[in-house]
Amino acid sequence: MKLIVGLGNPGIFYINTRHNVGFEVIEKLSAIHNISMTTKHKALFGTKIIDENKIMVAMPQTFMNLSGQSVFEICKFYKISSHDVIVVHDDTDIELGKIKIKHNGSSAGHNGIKNIIDCLGTENFVRIRVGIGKKPDGMELNNYVLGKFSDDEKLLINNAINEACEAIKFIITENVFAAMNKFNTRKGVVEN
Repeated sequence: MKLIVGLGNPGIFYINTRHNVGFEVIEKLSAIHNISMTTKHKALFGTKIIDENKIMVAMPQTFMNLSGQSVFEICKFYKISSHDVIVVHDDTDIELGKIKIKHNGSSAGHNGIKNIIDCLGTENFVRIRVGIGKKPDGMELNNYVLGKFSDDEKLLINNAINEACEAIKFIITENVFAAMNKFNTRKGVVEN
């Protein structure tokens, strides 16, 4: 069983912002696989069997900086190991429209990831990092990540969302290392 968590902030103010791209991936994945969502475990939450693999999807409704509360609650309730957690989030260190899969590691300054690490007590979970591009010089990071995509940017981010959904299915049906080999080298993205 895998838990796939998309990070974002709840509420209409945050819809279509750069910081909510994790939510958008879960919404797209849910639409593709017809996963219905209910409010449970401080999240919008759903379950589905994909190619004989049971998955759970979650969009924490605790705001980004407290995402770990929901992730911890789900993992504890369903006895899910951190190895089986996949977190999808925005990343300003990756070019807009690219994705990168990471097996474990630090938060790299992402507050949602930091809180998940704090709550789970480990860095050992998979991340799918969706590139939103670097903030422009002179702009506060907060203003950038809470800003909305332009029409041109939206085309690129939609491609990344589709690719993230493909990567999730590949991780579920194959494994994270095969997915890293396949997706981290696409379109010039190289694993460090």
